[in-house]
Amino acid sequence: MKKNLKLGLFGFGCVGQGLYHVLHETRGVKATIQKICVKTPGKPRPIQEDLFTYNKQDILGDPEIDVVVELIDDANAAFEIVKAALQQGKAVVTANKRMLAEHLEEIYQLQQTYQRPVLYEGSVCGSIPIIRNLEEYYDNDLINSVEGIFNGSTNYILTKVFEERQSYGDALKKAQELGFAESDPSLDVRAYDPAFKLTILIAHAFGVFIAPERLIRFGIDKISATDLRYAKDHQLSIKLVARAFKEGDKIYGLVAPQFVNEHHPLSSVRNEYNAVSVEGAFAEKQLFVGKGAGSYPTGSAVLSDVSALTYDYRYEYKKRHQENRLVFSNEATVEVVVSFTKPGQVTVADFAVFTGGFQAAGQQSLSGAVHLEKIREWSSQEGISVILAPGVSLRPLVAAKKEDLTYA
Repeated sequence: MKKNLKLGLFGFGCVGQGLYHVLHETRGVKATIQKICVKTPGKPRPIQEDLFTYNKQDILGDPEIDVVVELIDDANAAFEIVKAALQQGKAVVTANKRMLAEHLEEIYQLQQTYQRPVLYEGSVCGSIPIIRNLEEYYDNDLINSVEGIFNGSTNYILTKVFEERQSYGDALKKAQELGFAESDPSLDVRAYDPAFKLTILIAHAFGVFIAPERLIRFGIDKISATDLRYAKDHQLSIKLVARAFKEGDKIYGLVAPQFVNEHHPLSSVRNEYNAVSVEGAFAEKQLFVGKGAGSYPTGSAVLSDVSALTYDYRYEYKKRHQENRLVFSNEATVEVVVSFTKPGQVTVADFAVFTGGFQAAGQQSLSGAVHLEKIREWSSQEGISVILAPGVSLRPLVAAKKEDLTYA
């Protein structure tokens, strides 16, 4: 039997307003927003003023409110809200991927302690229902890999750069104007955002909780003119790809730009769209595509979680309870093309397997297989661009031999 839920909403920005509108346009969900907590008094807002409060206790301390919906930017404040809501016996819906990635194991424990659910479908890839699919459809399947385009802002930017020949700066500005980019664009372009999302998916796909800083990431902010020229000369595009895969009892993960050709399934994923590819031992590979940024796509994902709560749904973290426990590792290699400006900044000695190089427009490029930790080292250095090689599997290589590499 469905419940009539009373919601307390924290935050009324892009996603909060999206939730408000889709809730009022959807007749099938029995839920009402009782109060909205915001931090800026006097700011013009498009709905009646009596719904708003500036005191979080008006929601957390209200026994009539069943569900706290947390949609603010501040990850630390968001975690305190989630923790307090659970302690007050309230269910929680959130879309704060940074807060979840940094505190997911603790949130898992809090759910067990207070026996109240936390749902967060809207935190990963907007409108794509990937977490619930991992929880339900793939509950008994052995997942080999999860990979894809997890950030709509960077995909929008790269689409405009390659298809419309816009500059990186102009494309970023337009993404911000459209509400695709985060309030701090570095979270997108430096690949923090997809790393947070991958951290969450690793927990549901493989049952492993990791700190997001353990994931090696390389953003799109260092893509050079040489990289763009190389891509266009070889009929390639560049996508920011997040991936995690299982090899034996180890889980490996990485977020980095990758050259893809026109036949790659991710090459046709354009603008703010996201894509998630899941490969199972029995279901094999399936691709999910949907809008990953914007007010309504994320708002609809949040509403989906609210709807699920009317049926007492909760995540069971089924992979967490399987007998074969996996561990996370960065002990792997991956094929890359590295471009750099200063002579000697990157050398052949940096490669586990070196395959070649070229020079153009004042930049040098070297290619081959490198250790994942070398990518982490390069990510902190100016003037170095790393892009995963074209024509290869998205999986990092556990061991590399020159005859196995598929590019020059």
